[in-house]
Amino acid sequence: MAAEVTKRVQGTPSQKRLEVILGDVMKTELPFFDVCISNTPYQISSPLTFKLLATLPAPRVCILMFQREFALRLFAKPGDKLYSRLSVNAQMWAKIDHIMKVGKNNFKPPPQVESSVVRLVPKNPRPQIDYNEWDGLLRIVFVRKNKTIRSSFLGTTSVMDMLEANYRTWCAQNDIPVEDGPAENAGPDAMEEDDLHNDDADEPEEEAMEVDDDDDVPDFFKEQANARIQEALRSRPARKKKGKVAELVREKIRQVLEEETKLGEKRARMCDENDFLKLLWACNQKGFHFS
Repeated sequence: MAAEVTKRVQGTPSQKRLEVILGDVMKTELPFFDVCISNTPYQISSPLTFKLLATLPAPRVCILMFQREFALRLFAKPGDKLYSRLSVNAQMWAKIDHIMKVGKNNFKPPPQVESSVVRLVPKNPRPQIDYNEWDGLLRIVFVRKNKTIRSSFLGTTSVMDMLEANYRTWCAQNDIPVEDGPAENAGPDAMEEDDLHNDDADEPEEEAMEVDDDDDVPDFFKEQANARIQEALRSRPARKKKGKVAELVREKIRQVLEEETKLGEKRARMCDENDFLKLLWACNQKGFHFS
């Protein structure tokens, strides 16, 4: 295809205006562009969309063909089955319109799925928030979108460890002293109070390892990933004694979720853009950042 398009413009005024780049779009540093037109390989629909949304300066318009279900996720609203991190990100950074459906019989050989063409117009001016930090917050709350936000934070050890590390960095950058050392009343093998508080008892067991935005991943790889997670959980050593900084971080996050935003008992799939903006702002005010 590259050779054919090059041949077609040889000897024409367009020859000097054409540059063909061969490579993996996800690994290529793209030059400036204002329009993107793509019959997207469906297995990279999500990463390509995120790459386009994060591009600076933003393109003027993108015309993209996706698998029908993926396109529907771009438009999904809070409460919809397909509402996801992708939905929130896409609608935060761009205006999205459905252009047309493309039936499977338009391809030879016909695929197993229907397709849709969408128009993605990045917002101008761009929302005045850091893309990486915004996406970092959404990654936490949408790991299991049917889980309460309180449980996504306080009930997830890896998230609390990350927030503690980020909080220490923020304090160091702002010359804020941190009182370190072991916390009082915390036994070395004690289970964290919030891990014992099961606020997701109504969730089906099979949703325990739900990971958002993996719809394009074959089931075989999902099963492998779940097996690795289960093995890691079985081999995880007993928790170390919590320190004073960890206790401070937990209390600050509790205040954000229960007192300042009152979003602790809400689930990500029911929250809208304003809820996530409120949560991000409140976390930033307490010294927590996600990028």
